[in-house]
Amino acid sequence: MKPIKQNRQQAFQKDRENRGRLLITCPDQPGIVAAVSQFLSSHRANIIESSQYSTNPEGGVFFIRIEFECPDLESKRELLQASFDDIAQNFSMDWKLFFVKELKRAAIFVSKELHCLRELLLEWESGDLMADIPLVISNHPDAKDFVESFGVPFVHIPANKNNRQEAEQQQLRLLEEYDIDVIILARYMQILTSGFVEAYAEKIINIHHSFLPAFVGAKPYDRAFERGVKIIGATSHYVTNDLDEGPIIEQDVKRVNHRDQVEDLKKNGKIIERSVLVRAVKWHIDDRIIVHENKTIVF
Repeated sequence: MKPIKQNRQQAFQKDRENRGRLLITCPDQPGIVAAVSQFLSSHRANIIESSQYSTNPEGGVFFIRIEFECPDLESKRELLQASFDDIAQNFSMDWKLFFVKELKRAAIFVSKELHCLRELLLEWESGDLMADIPLVISNHPDAKDFVESFGVPFVHIPANKNNRQEAEQQQLRLLEEYDIDVIILARYMQILTSGFVEAYAEKIINIHHSFLPAFVGAKPYDRAFERGVKIIGATSHYVTNDLDEGPIIEQDVKRVNHRDQVEDLKKNGKIIERSVLVRAVKWHIDDRIIVHENKTIVF
């Protein structure tokens, strides 16, 4: 573990040892915010940040994210969870309570293109990606030296359409062994089976170029160049069994023109991909995302 990252993680965890986050989805109706606020106040919790959204004040769906400080939070863990359940049932809430000092454990999956992997590990090493990364898995050996230079275990599991089930069983065993909370597909060029996706529902984050569905398949940048595209971009989303159609977390674009060649498009595409993926991952580990149907609310 690098000193900068270790120091920042320890400082983060100490500073937030009494910090919690509450994410709620429920039918919109009067009294929700008052009830939640009163509940937190009754446990001497102080609200640090609160963001909310309603699809429709009359008969819509209500979403709220609250970050709070609560003295001796760890000792109140079971009490908070048990006592809040009464409020949750009264308002038909789907809710999650997170303890901020407990860093999420992320596994990165990668193939041969390493630009997103590099960005993630550099952000992590500097202490700007506040998570644990105990494992990188790849279906190619190309990233081994780079990953291990960060002190992160690298596991090469060859995977293709002929051995997909066997490869995924190895991967799932490792994910369980390392107690992984979120999987980041940093240009992992394999299709995941439905069983794998269901095992980590809303916990697998992917990145792809934003030519989909216009230029699916091989050599999308070549075909985009032939069509004279004027905008390139990237999309990060949660993985579902509908290929590349999961809930979108973040997107970005950049204008290009007739002077840009295929290699220029690819270079700029990589720049956008790595920044979009890092933002999406940070929002996930900061508990800023609520998934509703096939959309996300990002606070």
